[in-house]
Amino acid sequence: GVDLQVCTSKNPTCCTKKMEETYQIAAKQDIQQVLQTSSATLKFLISRNAADFQETFEMLIRLAENYTSTVFCSAYRTMAAEATVHVQEFFTDVGLFLFGSDVSIEEFVNRFFDTLFPVVYNHVISPGPTGVSLEYAECLRVVRRDIRPFGSIPQKAIGLMGRSLLPSRTFMQALNLGIEVINTTDHLHFSKDCSRALLRMQYCPHCQGLMLTKPCMGYCLNIIRGCLADIAEVDLHWRGYIQSLEELLGALSGSHSIEHVLLNFHSLVHDALGQAQINGPELSEQVNKICGPLVRKPKQSPGCSFDQNKDNQRLTMFFRDSEETLANRRKEFISHLWLYRAFYSNLADQLCGNELAAADGLPCWNGEDVVRSYTHHVVGSGIKAQAANPEVKVRGTDPVINQIIDKLKHVIQV
Repeated sequence: GVDLQVCTSKNPTCCTKKMEETYQIAAKQDIQQVLQTSSATLKFLISRNAADFQETFEMLIRLAENYTSTVFCSAYRTMAAEATVHVQEFFTDVGLFLFGSDVSIEEFVNRFFDTLFPVVYNHVISPGPTGVSLEYAECLRVVRRDIRPFGSIPQKAIGLMGRSLLPSRTFMQALNLGIEVINTTDHLHFSKDCSRALLRMQYCPHCQGLMLTKPCMGYCLNIIRGCLADIAEVDLHWRGYIQSLEELLGALSGSHSIEHVLLNFHSLVHDALGQAQINGPELSEQVNKICGPLVRKPKQSPGCSFDQNKDNQRLTMFFRDSEETLANRRKEFISHLWLYRAFYSNLADQLCGNELAAADGLPCWNGEDVVRSYTHHVVGSGIKAQAANPEVKVRGTDPVINQIIDKLKHVIQV
């Protein structure tokens, strides 16, 4: 073993350069494994809840869509088939926004009322046996914002949707970021100096036939704190992330909660249609002035083909349980997550204490020999503290970790 790079020793050694290289790979794999094991329950907690909340929101959107379509089927049968298409488009946009697409709430709420107006005009304000021509429908769509057939309801809908959808969208984005943070810290890139220190700590004793001797606690802490110095920098922002998630809960409940707003959207639509009906004669006059006399096309409108009862019963049963428990589930999730707020601050201590180091009072490995106790200075966590680390040289922060810290700062701001 004369050509050994790390496991050099005054005593006889049973390692070759090839074995040392194999041990080097094993040392890195071991620490990666230990990191992943330590974060497994935290990662499962966040990913399971992210999947559960996404599924709940999807069911909620479907139920709200069905309720809204039912308004047309029960009160405005003749235009139900045409209106239901616009209802579907609207709730597709709600889902896209909620799960992170770059769509504007104001835009899709306005689009819904714009496209609804020609249908309402043809069936409620100026009913006739056939449909409205495409050109005339386009004119009606364009003038809707000026003549305001639905009064202030579209503006009210924009306000309600913004206040309920935005916090829930932020909540979903934050959960997905939580998973990304853990995946990043689970697959940390170890420097050459750290890799050699890990090899010296875990496998160099084997070269002297010391198969059962574990590293001293102080020695283990110096090496693991040195190797995880970047991860310790995540701690402050991780705590802020959990704190701001907890604060977000306030915006996710009450009369602005997503479940309350979406499940009551149908009554807003009902009020909007009622308002258009009341102002019918006045609206006809305004439309005549701007778009000219009504031009029809030969087309019979189909009636309501929507089988609301079967679908609604199943979904309502689902929501009878979920609506009151959705807030409780969010609270329960945050209270579980709160237990992990110091996860990144004491990770090195946890790894050395649970897995890697020898128990106090037992003979232990100090990097060169078996001793009663480790005599070097033990450094704290984080990049700054590593200047005095006798076992590992730490040079600056990993850019991947900097990136994840920036993402945490951003989501806290949002």
